[in-house]
Amino acid sequence: MRKRFQQLCCLLALLGGQSAWAQTRALTAEQALALFFQRNLDLIAAQYNIDQARAQEVIAGAIPNPDFNFQLSEIGDNPNMGSAARGCNHNPSVSCGPAEYFSFSQLIEMAGKRGLRIESSGFATQAAEADLRDAVRIFSNMVLDAYFDLLLAQKNRWLAQEAVSHYRDIAVANKLRLNSGDIAEADFLRVKMEATRAEADLDAAEAAVRQAQTSLAQVLRWPEPDWQFEATEVWPALNDIGQHGDETALLDQALRQRPDLQADRRRAEQAQKELELARRLKYPDVTVNAGYARDPSNNALNSFFVGVSVPVPVFYQYQGEADKATVGLNQAQLAVEQTELAIRSDVANALATWRSADKIAQRYENGLLTDAQTVRDSAELAFKKGATGVLDFIEAQRSYKTAMRDYFAAVVGRANAYYDLAKAVGDETPLGHPAADSNSIPKP
Repeated sequence: MRKRFQQLCCLLALLGGQSAWAQTRALTAEQALALFFQRNLDLIAAQYNIDQARAQEVIAGAIPNPDFNFQLSEIGDNPNMGSAARGCNHNPSVSCGPAEYFSFSQLIEMAGKRGLRIESSGFATQAAEADLRDAVRIFSNMVLDAYFDLLLAQKNRWLAQEAVSHYRDIAVANKLRLNSGDIAEADFLRVKMEATRAEADLDAAEAAVRQAQTSLAQVLRWPEPDWQFEATEVWPALNDIGQHGDETALLDQALRQRPDLQADRRRAEQAQKELELARRLKYPDVTVNAGYARDPSNNALNSFFVGVSVPVPVFYQYQGEADKATVGLNQAQLAVEQTELAIRSDVANALATWRSADKIAQRYENGLLTDAQTVRDSAELAFKKGATGVLDFIEAQRSYKTAMRDYFAAVVGRANAYYDLAKAVGDETPLGHPAADSNSIPKP
């Protein structure tokens, strides 16, 4: 007896541990976005080399440091012994000592090369920042897709649970009718089979929810296995991002706002500066030299000198660098044109998808759901009173379930289409902000 009691305690402890293991936390779409960027924004920024681009901008604006040179000569044993030079004080028995040379040299860049490098690196930094904003745009949409997939799976699970509860109540009433002879056994069994099918649908819906939770956790890069997110049923406020206007206006907006196009344009401007810089390489830079010499063996003990050195581009005039920069400019301009074409396609497809999804969802909301509910209730009431057959009753139940599933899919499809349109246009307002309020975000 005591052994069985211990086994029962162990079983209860195990069940309790399993229930504590799977913790469910509600999460809104804004919280999901904030959570993703809290955990991943630094990593994403590192991938797009923002810091490296800014460091390169500092390097490009740096002025070349001067060179200092010090030299000793004539440092052998008793150098200049017996020299009659002025620095030896005319004493043949006195060593004059070594000669000392001090010199400075400074490179002076000509033809505005430093200014062109500064402008070029500035465009590179702007392009890297635009790349980061484009990554935020893409990742935001990816998080929202996973979030609304979970919400759709939850709505389908709710519908399956409702069907199971509904058939359970009907089964109790049908059992009484069968005992009293008001319903045939075949009809009773058909309803029972539908109830079993509803339970199977509920099992499948539970599995779909779990898969959607896993997908969302994977997108959020959430490492804790004992957390299960639950999407809160808060549908997006459909702000005016131009979805009800003209396609041309939306396209113009996208061409102004899309960060990927801005990045390509900045790179094209950088390539233009690089071409100008390559063409100016044929204008030589100047190195100015200045120094002081103290040579005891020389008649002039102290002397100063100034010099200038200039490379002469006689044999090579940097034509290869100019040709290479020209190719880079052509490629950058081609990338801009290709991105513009892709944006036109994205806006047209996203707008068409949004208009279709919005019409479908409105069609359900404007009466189709009410009709499906009315048909189901009428068929159920008529079946209970024996005024209709079991096949009509089952068909009404199936039609209601299909209509509800299609409606849930339509509402989620409209939400996804809205965010896809915002992504195509480059409007960051509907996508939320990485620094959004996250007071109630679950912590690991």
